[in-house]
Amino acid sequence: MPALVGIVCDLERAADGMQSHCAGEEYVSAIQGIGALPLLIPVTVPPLQAAGLLARLDGLLFTGAPSNVSPQLYGGPAPRPGTKLDEARDDTSLALLPAAMELGLPPLCICRGFQELNVVLGGTLDQHVHETPGRLDHREKPDAPLAVQYGPAHTLAIAGGGVLAGLLGTADVTVNSLHHQGIARLAPGLLAEAHAPDGLVEAVSLPGARGFLLGVQWHPEWAAARDPVSRAIFQGFREALEG
Repeated sequence: MPALVGIVCDLERAADGMQSHCAGEEYVSAIQGIGALPLLIPVTVPPLQAAGLLARLDGLLFTGAPSNVSPQLYGGPAPRPGTKLDEARDDTSLALLPAAMELGLPPLCICRGFQELNVVLGGTLDQHVHETPGRLDHREKPDAPLAVQYGPAHTLAIAGGGVLAGLLGTADVTVNSLHHQGIARLAPGLLAEAHAPDGLVEAVSLPGARGFLLGVQWHPEWAAARDPVSRAIFQGFREALEG
């Protein structure tokens, strides 16, 4: 049987008030592209029991999302009016992540998932990176075509000897950038594996983890079949699923 990968959904509310559990097509396609079966995990209230769910999975994908992790979870200032939150997703992700790590079940954490990983292990987030002195503006241009929004944005400085360096085999990497939040204080135990030119942490791993664990701030699911960096990351995830 192909490996079964749980993809944590977002809870989205339509204009008519109806709610849906959603995951982007690019994430689903990226999982199918490595020969695995995607299983969408609804963010129910209360959340699904982690133990029963994880017993049936081979890995987890924590995706990017238009919502922010609730700052009350890391002691941050109250969000500005109009900030999109998804507390149902928070409750689901922050229960599944530590349970998966305890079992050695491989998680791949992208964008919001990367931030969830930092928060669940005790780190904090900068809610407005572009307003922080010395930081770049890491946001996409919302009016640009998707191919431009998800196009190359900045280089990475990759630390040697880590998970990411082992997957890529090169230090010459350029990635996209579509986020306004970022890591403020790195969680204890996490290793910063890559930085943007302004010093912002862009990839993390957990030395001593029971299995594969990687978090990235950019979006490797975009053009996952064509982009060499994305292919290497998802290939490494596939090997972890099979291991």
